[in-house]
Amino acid sequence: MAVIVNPVLPGFHPDPSICRVGGDYFLACSSFEYFPGVPIFHSRDLVHWTQIGNALERPEQLRLPVGTRSSGGVYAPTLRHHDGRFWLIVTNVSDRGNMLFTAIDAAGPWSDPMPLPGVHGIDPDLAWDDDGVCWCTTAGISQVRLDPLTGRTIGAPRRIWSGSPGAKAPEAPHLYRIGDFWYLLIAEGGTERGHGVAVARGPSPAGPFEPCPRNPILTHRGLDHPIQNTGHADLAQGPDGSWWMVLLGTRPRGGSPGWHPLGRETFLAPVSWDDGWPIVGGIGSEIVAPPWPLQPGPVTPSRDDFDARVLHPSWISLRHRPASVYSLTERAGWLTLHAGQGSLDDLDVTFLGRRQQHLQCRVRARIDAGGGSGGLAVRLDELHHYELQVAAGRVEARARIGPASVVVAAHEVRDETVVLLIETSSAPVRDPRDGPDVVTLGVEEPDGTVTVLAELDGRYLSTEVAGGFTGRVIGPYALAGTVHVDWFEYEPLILAP
Repeated sequence: MAVIVNPVLPGFHPDPSICRVGGDYFLACSSFEYFPGVPIFHSRDLVHWTQIGNALERPEQLRLPVGTRSSGGVYAPTLRHHDGRFWLIVTNVSDRGNMLFTAIDAAGPWSDPMPLPGVHGIDPDLAWDDDGVCWCTTAGISQVRLDPLTGRTIGAPRRIWSGSPGAKAPEAPHLYRIGDFWYLLIAEGGTERGHGVAVARGPSPAGPFEPCPRNPILTHRGLDHPIQNTGHADLAQGPDGSWWMVLLGTRPRGGSPGWHPLGRETFLAPVSWDDGWPIVGGIGSEIVAPPWPLQPGPVTPSRDDFDARVLHPSWISLRHRPASVYSLTERAGWLTLHAGQGSLDDLDVTFLGRRQQHLQCRVRARIDAGGGSGGLAVRLDELHHYELQVAAGRVEARARIGPASVVVAAHEVRDETVVLLIETSSAPVRDPRDGPDVVTLGVEEPDGTVTVLAELDGRYLSTEVAGGFTGRVIGPYALAGTVHVDWFEYEPLILAP
């Protein structure tokens, strides 16, 4: 029996929203404080996903002021296709609230934002009824009619069904017409270990809604399961008419309470129907493959030599990416970074990263810091990061853990151009206090050997320690002056995510 590996989008890819257009599937995720925002993926089989762009890639589309806190910014998009165009509704909690974007091609370009001052709350959803009326539903769960061409709301918002009695944080609503009913799918229980999915149905988009007698239809709360925090789901129909769910989940590792350093990831699960209610199949590290031909698409390059005219869409920066700071042309075949006003401890720093997508991986980069200082970092937020910093013939392994910032070790080098290495690895849990992984910081010598400067506990770069909603991002940074990056290589140490 053929199986596929979950998650289908590993690493920091939370809050998935999916839509189908003919034989093509498109998916969007939250991006929080990173720029560009809202990564867009394409698939033809629901299993293999290729990033085709970022919806919010221009400063006028996405304003993340320097004061934007980590885990602020862009929350929970809904992606839909209606009347020949794509619609993306999303919340920027750090600037202007809810906004609507449109595009003819999901790869872009996407429109400038249409503010939605009458839409309140996060996690907005869009649905059109048979008469062409657009309904916008938000966390709470609140609903209002919306004119998507003008951004004006029609009438007052009204509370509809808000999930299981006593369940906290009813959010992530999605509304669908399936058969004779309108279904309202929501997340509840909070996005931590109590997360789950509940559903109700009614005769119209406005209800009244009858809850499913088996709610929550999905949760891993209280289960001894390698995948936790399951929720924030969306539905799509497969090529054969079957139904499937994309959802977020985490993979905690280590002892108690378990730490998920990669953030919330996107998983796939089959959905069947009984008496008009959806039943979610098992969600594991492996699930039975869909009964149609799988069509792998292009994969994100594991190595970037910075020879292209533009950066691959998988690269993300913190809050903005001014052309004066990031350049692919200033030194041909190199990425050039000019330092900003701050360090990795600050909100304004020059950093370019890629999401860590494998529990065990190796990242290497060749960096010339002769014109300044900088290096290679693995980051969760301003208070939680490890880095290798190069300056004046010296490489320092540094750790920022909450209020403490320390130089763990140092190594003298003969050349300002060095190959830096960050590696993550895990080991069997022998003690309930064991962390999820070990983060190794090292320097690759000219003869190819590696000098290890530090082996640090990975728990301090996890949500369970740092809080928030994001995952690890690894990449080069500039602290002072100018730093050049010749190449960057990301290598999984195991085949599965």
